[in-house]
Amino acid sequence: MNIKTTLHELAAQLASKEISSAELCRACLAEVDQRDGEIGAFLEINRDNVLKSAAEADARRAKGETLSEFDGIPIGIKDNICVKDERCSCASKILENLNSPYDATAVERLRNQGFIPFGRLNMDEFAMGSSCENSAFQKTRNPLDTSRVPGGSSGGSAACVAAGFTPAALGSDTGGSIRQPAAFCGVVGMKPTYGRVSRHGLVAFASSLDQIGPFTNDAEDAGILLDAISGFDKMDSTSLPGNAGGFADAARRGSESGSLKGMKFGLPKEYYSGGIDAGSAKVLDSAIERVKSLGGEIVDVSLPHTKYAIAVYYIIATAEASANLARFDGMRYGRRIEGKDLTDTYFKSRGEGFGDEVKRRILLGTYVLSSGYYDAYYLRAQKVRTLIRQDFENAFKQCDMMLTPAAPQVAFKFGEKSDPLQMYLSDIFTISLNLAGTCGIAVPAGIDEATGMPVAMQLLGPALGEAGLLQATAAFMRA
Repeated sequence: MNIKTTLHELAAQLASKEISSAELCRACLAEVDQRDGEIGAFLEINRDNVLKSAAEADARRAKGETLSEFDGIPIGIKDNICVKDERCSCASKILENLNSPYDATAVERLRNQGFIPFGRLNMDEFAMGSSCENSAFQKTRNPLDTSRVPGGSSGGSAACVAAGFTPAALGSDTGGSIRQPAAFCGVVGMKPTYGRVSRHGLVAFASSLDQIGPFTNDAEDAGILLDAISGFDKMDSTSLPGNAGGFADAARRGSESGSLKGMKFGLPKEYYSGGIDAGSAKVLDSAIERVKSLGGEIVDVSLPHTKYAIAVYYIIATAEASANLARFDGMRYGRRIEGKDLTDTYFKSRGEGFGDEVKRRILLGTYVLSSGYYDAYYLRAQKVRTLIRQDFENAFKQCDMMLTPAAPQVAFKFGEKSDPLQMYLSDIFTISLNLAGTCGIAVPAGIDEATGMPVAMQLLGPALGEAGLLQATAAFMRA
């Protein structure tokens, strides 16, 4: 059975009874057993729950009562998205024994269509990292070259799909944590507009930046998952009002037409002024020529304030992390190390529970929020964030979407970026989109000749512009 396929192809096979859900899930489990020891995508899989859900899906299909055409298909879940009665550790020792008491809204909506949550996927601890080297439990390796990282923080999700363990997975994107690992592993990864997908049940890193999104093998699958998980949720105060849908249909239109005629693609000059390696630049140049050959119009645009994006992000994100992670103190749940008094218990629980990168960001965030520094750092960063958002709005008056690099280089080798600042710069092309709150997608564009590793282009869309991005992605990938 070919597991490394698409959701829509599997749906057709299930409908024709070529396969059953139980057979599909057993095949996925067998692949994990055989190969994940080397890759390390999964932290845990509740096999009994998976097989029970598969049997239930097959029983519904036998009665003609399927929840959707995708009923019985397994989906990998990043370890910071809650699945009821399964561990939700965020790849951190401080939460390693915590089982979630409820489903995240995104997971609940997947279940409503019959998708089966399949395992807990590794990540950088509390989504803080760009390589999946910061997990407290294990390193995830890139399935295409196990000496290289899969990207982060959603490295386990990207590796899971790239390896063919499941046909799709959910991740989260705070500063590029879906798009960068998707680029490194050669799969499609989408960051929806902020508020498009409910954050209820997503363990918060930076609440004004976090967003759940899909990893898939093609644009139509990304649309299928986005159709399933998006829409208003009363449990999330930042959830956008109204229903959402039509994303898979938009991708199908792009695939059927194979044309980009009538679409304007902006090239922000700040993204092409350096910072990308020669091999990736060559692939990106070819991708731009392919867009032109498909009828797309190329225009020059500018995002002048994105040069401040890294600094702004690492002020705002760490400030929000400092506040969000204050709840993990060993008192109510999670790891607790008894000390000689209350303060000592706090210090020991958090000191042993958090890894170095998480501690670094908590300290940075606490500093920029402290008395005397709030106005100088945090308040100023919020003002520049507004300028970045305005840059995006102005650029989208000249184009339908922007075409940029997804990462400055292909997947790097383990230990290659030991300096934190070097690691932070891995997200230089993705961070500004989260600050602007709009949508983006990483699209496989070619192979770097020197390393044989995949290179992706990134399409950036306006707020609520996912349908256009998926249509363009599908047309590009068909070519």
